[in-house]
Amino acid sequence: MKGPAPPAPAGEPAEDARRVEVVVPAAMAGLRVDRAVALVSGLSRRVVAHLVATGAVRLDGAVVGTAGRPVAAGQRLAFDVVAAPRPAPRPDATVPFRVVHADDALVVVDKPAGVVVHHGAGHTGGTLVDGLAASFPDLAPAFAHEADPWRPGIVHRLDKDTSGLLVVARTPDAYRALARQFRSHRAEREYLALVVGAVDADEGVIEAPIGRSSRDPTRMAVRAGGRHARTRYRVVRRFGGATPCTLVRVALDTGRTHQVRVHMAAIGHPVVGDPRYGASARAGAPRPAGGRMFLHAARLTLDHPAGGRRTWEAPLPDDLVAVLDGLGG
Repeated sequence: MKGPAPPAPAGEPAEDARRVEVVVPAAMAGLRVDRAVALVSGLSRRVVAHLVATGAVRLDGAVVGTAGRPVAAGQRLAFDVVAAPRPAPRPDATVPFRVVHADDALVVVDKPAGVVVHHGAGHTGGTLVDGLAASFPDLAPAFAHEADPWRPGIVHRLDKDTSGLLVVARTPDAYRALARQFRSHRAEREYLALVVGAVDADEGVIEAPIGRSSRDPTRMAVRAGGRHARTRYRVVRRFGGATPCTLVRVALDTGRTHQVRVHMAAIGHPVVGDPRYGASARAGAPRPAGGRMFLHAARLTLDHPAGGRRTWEAPLPDDLVAVLDGLGG
């Protein structure tokens, strides 16, 4: 098996590599250099170890020889990542999902929790894309010459542990039409979420910028300088008990990473079962089976590429219905 190419001379990336350069933020000061590279790049430990061992990582222009060397705030961290071909979809009929609608332009699916949408770090098979490739053999060939042939037709994503509706384009033209709607926020998405605590107002708007956390770059947070984000919510039902909870319907006016989770946690009502943004509020709260979050993409409305505005809905899956039944829902 061919390994990564040797590093290029300092200041000169290899022809098949991309140069990554960042100024180390205060939040990363003191981290091992290999950990800092992994956080910035999303690369695996094995790949990062190889980069360090071959002299491809530099701090302030000097080659780093020890993976455990700490980084300091303000230092310039640079490394070259050799471009590698990404795996193409592997048709896999065992991947679970439900087709809600299909026509020549698009497919709308109801994705179960636990299914990753497309290939990425640590996920090279068993994804929704692989399942779609088995059910719709024309999908991958239609995007073979597009920019992202390894994730054909994927216009937007859902987190692994979020269930619900997702639209997939079947042609490049349909993809571009749908992508424009998501960029302009013309596409409407609504979620059902069970959140911790009794939400006082029957409805409300959360308008607060979202960006990378200054304390942990792997998390998102409400912070000055972040990207504009706006979330609307409406209470569906409140549940009492030792740990009160509220079922809310949430509409996204923007589409930031983890927006529902970050905004609801910011007002003191994290999503039930959220391992990243609701850890301090989990004690005593109900938990869906399998440890997933109570977050479901229940409604999707968009302009069909062939004309007309369409809406699709997906009912709560059984595991989330069971949680509400346990609360007296």
